[in-house]
Amino acid sequence: MTPEAWYTLTVLVLMSVALVKEWLEAEIVIFGTLLLLLVGNVITVEEAFVGFSNPGVLTIGLLFVVAGAIENTGFLQRLNRVIFGEKESSLQRKLPRILFPISGISAFMNNTPVVALMIPAVRAWAEKHHHAASRLLIPVSYAAILGGMCTLIGTSTNLIVHGLMIDFGRQGLSMFEISRVGVPVALVGLLFLITLGQRLLPERKEPLVELGEKTREFVIELKVTRAYQNIGKTIEEAGLRHLKGLFLFQIERRGHMIAPAPPDERIQLGDRLFFTGIPRTILELQKTPGLQLIKDSTFDLKQYDHSRIKAYEAVVSPSSPLVGKNVRESDFRGKYGAVIIAIHRNGERIQQKIGDIVLRAGDTLLLLADRRFRQKWYHSNDFYLISSAEEIPSRPLWQGYLSVGIFLGMVGLAVTEVLPLVTAAALAVLLLVVTRCVTPQEARHFVDFRVLITIAAAFGISEAMHNSGLSDVLGSRIIQLSEHFGRVGIVAALFGITSLYTTVITSNATAALLFPIAFAVAQSTGMDLRPLAITVAIASAGSFATPISYQTNMMVYGPGGYRFTDFLRIGIPMQILTGALAIGLISLMYL
Repeated sequence: MTPEAWYTLTVLVLMSVALVKEWLEAEIVIFGTLLLLLVGNVITVEEAFVGFSNPGVLTIGLLFVVAGAIENTGFLQRLNRVIFGEKESSLQRKLPRILFPISGISAFMNNTPVVALMIPAVRAWAEKHHHAASRLLIPVSYAAILGGMCTLIGTSTNLIVHGLMIDFGRQGLSMFEISRVGVPVALVGLLFLITLGQRLLPERKEPLVELGEKTREFVIELKVTRAYQNIGKTIEEAGLRHLKGLFLFQIERRGHMIAPAPPDERIQLGDRLFFTGIPRTILELQKTPGLQLIKDSTFDLKQYDHSRIKAYEAVVSPSSPLVGKNVRESDFRGKYGAVIIAIHRNGERIQQKIGDIVLRAGDTLLLLADRRFRQKWYHSNDFYLISSAEEIPSRPLWQGYLSVGIFLGMVGLAVTEVLPLVTAAALAVLLLVVTRCVTPQEARHFVDFRVLITIAAAFGISEAMHNSGLSDVLGSRIIQLSEHFGRVGIVAALFGITSLYTTVITSNATAALLFPIAFAVAQSTGMDLRPLAITVAIASAGSFATPISYQTNMMVYGPGGYRFTDFLRIGIPMQILTGALAIGLISLMYL
């Protein structure tokens, strides 16, 4: 090997060790590696930073905004009821209903926000139905990864390979070119998770977070209207029993109180339901169709725009003019421009209508108000303290449908090749901002610049491997290892090395580092680059064996209460199964 190749190899080994040992954040390690290669004259300045202008990297950044806008409107949260269903069923029957939609959504949307939204929903469902969340969260992550393999925009790994193909002077991947391999692999992977995979998952139940003496509980009152779909059902059948962080403690019916509310009590039209809960569960509960909090001409409480309206907690001070008045008399809405959602009184469960509660000093009010509320009233004597409550994504319903329509339009323009994907994505972002489905501030917040820096720097490292001749050396070793098995052996060896590497460093970095080797193999053997590029894309994306190999695996690691070995137990068989199928399909279709 040349001195440049030895230098590049040494730097890459140091990079790999630093990533595995987690000495520094991944983006710092990879960007530092790029600078070492630049200082060592392996690459020029232009080659080092070529990734920062690559269409694939720009597309990933734009797709962060598109996915964030859909998440922001609360549209995916509305799908939770469809995904989980209303009926009680076994975990074995519920899994297909959960996993197949997740894969379907992840095929067209960045899987990070999909998994982020599903984690609390899955945990809440599991706790409600007395299942262990550990039996569900690894399958959720794997389903998102499998879905990402199915289209060009399903995962950033595919877009990296697409961008590198263009950089190396070849035609990039089309929207569904990878689907011929990705879809069968995803189906087999999902079937494995639903059947044999379940036996390999741990059963670790968390103790339920119950409302108790030390819990700061708020009381909310909701009226049952004709739109409520559980009229006539018992409290148990309506799913209002055993809720985490929420408790239905009484019902008012035609002036009579039913307290405590028994599980076999049937819900009737006009009932007033009194719940006690923590702020997040209270805010989610009041958005339930058919449960009416209050009629308000200014705020649509079920479809409020959280870029303008925010949840706050405000503590009533002793000198406040609110003390001694009930909520109805206080004209709270008129004076403060806010709506009281729920009230907390320390050590006492308030069993009155919200409007009849006489406010006292120290009462904590859970409010919905415009974003200037805290600034306007922070120094007022009316309140001791005003703080932001946990924010739940919410937008008017029309913006949810519009954001999905813009997204589908983007996909349509890219699939029909009317516009390049990067142009279609840029147009989608512009429309989302213009229609206020997402604000410019939110758009900047949605972009994960750490991921973009990692990917863009990896492009420069890829150039260094090509320039130094290291990729040619490694490519020739792959050919030597697999020469007795022909081209199928080459694909299998490339897949195996990529798959092994992606267990210890991120899938994005793996794709960027292994692509030059695939290119060198194609040049040395005269093989078509496309099957080798797809091999790298599928093997890099199929990161199942360790939690550190893929972002969604890390996301479920803590909430599922997993150990490192849990991923090895189910991930290694998963990686072998999907890898063997992918190698077979690539060989059959291309070789």
